[in-house]
Amino acid sequence: MTTTSTTERSDQEGQTRAASPRRLRNYVAGAWVEPTASAVLETRSPASGEVLAEVPLSSAADVAAATAAARAAFPAWRATAPQRRARALFELRALVSDHQEELARLVTTDMGKTFDDAFAEVGRGIESIEAASAVPHMLKGENLEGVATGVDVEMVRQPLGVIGAITPFNFPVMIPLWFIPYALGCGNTVVLKPSEQDPLPSVRLFELIDEADILPAGVLNLVLGAHDAVNGLLHDPEVDGISFVGSAKTARYVAGTAAAEGKRVQALGGAKNAMVVMPDADPKLLAGGVTGSAFGAAGQRCLAGSLLVLVGSKEEQDASLATVVDAAKALTVGDGADPATDVCPLITVASRERVEGEIETALGDGAELVLDGRRDGGEGGAQLGPTILDGAPTDSRAVKEEIFGPVLTVLRVDDLDGALEVVNSSRYGNSSILFTSSGGTAREFRYGVQAGMIGVNVGVAAPVAWFPFAGWKDSIDGDLHANGGDAFEFYTRKKVVTSRWA
Repeated sequence: MTTTSTTERSDQEGQTRAASPRRLRNYVAGAWVEPTASAVLETRSPASGEVLAEVPLSSAADVAAATAAARAAFPAWRATAPQRRARALFELRALVSDHQEELARLVTTDMGKTFDDAFAEVGRGIESIEAASAVPHMLKGENLEGVATGVDVEMVRQPLGVIGAITPFNFPVMIPLWFIPYALGCGNTVVLKPSEQDPLPSVRLFELIDEADILPAGVLNLVLGAHDAVNGLLHDPEVDGISFVGSAKTARYVAGTAAAEGKRVQALGGAKNAMVVMPDADPKLLAGGVTGSAFGAAGQRCLAGSLLVLVGSKEEQDASLATVVDAAKALTVGDGADPATDVCPLITVASRERVEGEIETALGDGAELVLDGRRDGGEGGAQLGPTILDGAPTDSRAVKEEIFGPVLTVLRVDDLDGALEVVNSSRYGNSSILFTSSGGTAREFRYGVQAGMIGVNVGVAAPVAWFPFAGWKDSIDGDLHANGGDAFEFYTRKKVVTSRWA
């Protein structure tokens, strides 16, 4: 039997603690706090499989603590002059800009996407802060004097109150910044629940905000967790509005539950975005646009093109497909931190397995495998290369449902009318893309296609922040979109005052 001295035991315990992954905390009322819930989930590097941190699975009680802090902070924040709130956004913009590279590297580490893609994501978030900074102008109301003798009418905008923001894994910086700046600028307070799969960028963003001391305590809060935290926000009586981005199924659940609780809700859901290729498409624009859209971020974007609709004769269709296949074969799959990588890993091994299952289902339905991206998964087990399917039945999942992976399904039609029929038959209406050299064809497509965001020779038609992220049909539940003028509409209520003075 051996004995261990107190010093040796202390050293061993210290080494164990040093090797243990960091356990994350919530940010409530201006302080980092331990959740009451004891359960945790590991967040792992998609590239290496390394455990990066332990994510607490906060309970409804943890959510209630955050919403209570937000409610308590609301009266003073609402009373803060709009121009002063805008100046706080100026400081937030400078803060995020100064740390753009750091945040981008965290996105690459925790979510997996390439550094260039992550850097551009943070840049898009900065644009949202800039757009939201126009809040003193956008909050101006309307008035009409003399509607009757001595009677005037005016309309003013006032904040909703407490906003719950629930954001997905695929844009862990950009999408929180779709919601937070507009909500705060309009005078609301916010509780953010980021994805439990890659929360590190959001945590670091809150650390920076806390260190800079640019917001009063309780105005902006962070709750980490999964289903219980989401349901806590949906059912919490202190929450007045919900902003959500995620799958179509979850968006419908969030919208229905929030509406039943009397909350205002914008729930942006899934997509099945089609890219229509005319015979006169420029080959260079076609190759880069299609592969960047379908395989960038491993297809984990709600604007990813996952259907390729080839128009023309069989020879013209085959020529267009060959252009895309050759470009896809040239892409490098690997760690997003490697500058040579074009296609990053999926977010988890389970995601890779799910997408591979979708490929097998498509093959079972009769699809032909034009390009097979299946592989051993790499060091972290989550890699999957570009995959292209041809000949899938029009009623198959590969044609109709979102796969959210680097899988492109090919359909063939005779003309533009046939392409529009295919695109418009989808229950989704997020985005649609056209590759052509004809202005007349582009105009006809723009007029007739049933989708909210259209690209012409642009593979990813992501609007700049001064325009709404404007999905249609089952790609959104709610009437108001994220960003642009819709954001100011969503985060405010109108009040009409009719007055007569003696």
